[in-house]
Amino acid sequence: MSSFFNRFVSHHIKTGNLSIIYPSGRRASFGDGTGNPIALRIKNVRTLWSLMLNPELALGEAFMEGKLVVEEGCIYDVLELVFKNTSVYSLTGPAKLSRWLSGLRRRIHQHNPVGRARDNVAHHYDLDGSLYRLFLDSDSQYSCAYFENTDSSLEEAQLAKKRHLAAKLLIKPSQKVLDIGSGWGGLGLYLAEMTGANVTGVTLSEEQFAISNERAQGRNLASKAQFHLKDYRHLDERFDRIVSVGMFEHVGVGHYDEYFSRARSLLEPDGVMVLHSIGLSDGPSHTNPWMQKYIFPGGYIPALSEVLPVIERQGLIVCDIEILRLHYAETLKAWRERFMSRRQEAIALFDERFARMWEFYLASSESAFRHQGMMVFQIQVAREQTAVPLKRDYIQEAENRLREMEAPLVAQSCRAAE
Repeated sequence: MSSFFNRFVSHHIKTGNLSIIYPSGRRASFGDGTGNPIALRIKNVRTLWSLMLNPELALGEAFMEGKLVVEEGCIYDVLELVFKNTSVYSLTGPAKLSRWLSGLRRRIHQHNPVGRARDNVAHHYDLDGSLYRLFLDSDSQYSCAYFENTDSSLEEAQLAKKRHLAAKLLIKPSQKVLDIGSGWGGLGLYLAEMTGANVTGVTLSEEQFAISNERAQGRNLASKAQFHLKDYRHLDERFDRIVSVGMFEHVGVGHYDEYFSRARSLLEPDGVMVLHSIGLSDGPSHTNPWMQKYIFPGGYIPALSEVLPVIERQGLIVCDIEILRLHYAETLKAWRERFMSRRQEAIALFDERFARMWEFYLASSESAFRHQGMMVFQIQVAREQTAVPLKRDYIQEAENRLREMEAPLVAQSCRAAE
């Protein structure tokens, strides 16, 4: 069996310094010997078969279950080595067939009517909130940060992300703003406080719904920022501005027309919307089966070629597109390092298997952004082409104004943390 597996690994791993210790105790080496050494121990023959037949699913499962142990290096090192050496097009044999079948099933996996969408959200976002506090910033921003400088802290980068989005939204005081997928309320509260907008946030997570409103009460913003446990498809009013961050990945390809049709009907004629989503830079694909099963059921990462035609069909005008390439890789690196520094607390909250699952999730996501063509896009759309200035200077000008307004609040926050 090990000889078959040797050929399988040799076909994919051309560079690097990988050693595999088989159940028999035999050791084999792969790659060209460059880089730091990485050693894996595979504990049983069944795991070898699984890794050959469906590596995209089996690698994460074997690590979670302790059937694949990293004896030298860490799981991030393993995944970086794998992702540097492979692409979605390099799989062969049964592994290629498994991936093809996953592609055929993607419409089924991404069918997200209202009830199922809520169940999918609960699977990930209604976990014990203490878990997220182990690795997120103090504002619980669970999406790509915006690193204005290479030495920016996670706190600074998440604040910069909110500022960047606010600038693109061109909000005026007392305007009505809708936040679709409002998370723990951080962005909505920022927009209400910094711009004087009246913010409505919608989420399908009961945990996030409760915390968002508690935060609004605690910051005396309940009259300006209200959060509802509601699907965006059930809204029946219009808004001057719409923002959606980290939610579109849960919509599903089959619902894109529904999403943008609803967004258009919710947007005032002179309104502006900004969509912030993870995307793929190398064309349509499928959801990684391990992510689909354990982390984000119903999730899908779109390519721009799947999104832009739908926007056009629904009568919306694209005013601006910005691609954030490695910003999410740096965000995930910060999250992973924070999580690993408090890993024992995660074990206490759940168990060792869960901690391995979360470690694999953060490590694989970071490496995918660095080596597998993943990025984040921000698309600004409107119903009228005059809704947004002709030049992009307004973004920097708005950010400068917001930064000045933030200064007293940032200083106050720093004093409270001391």
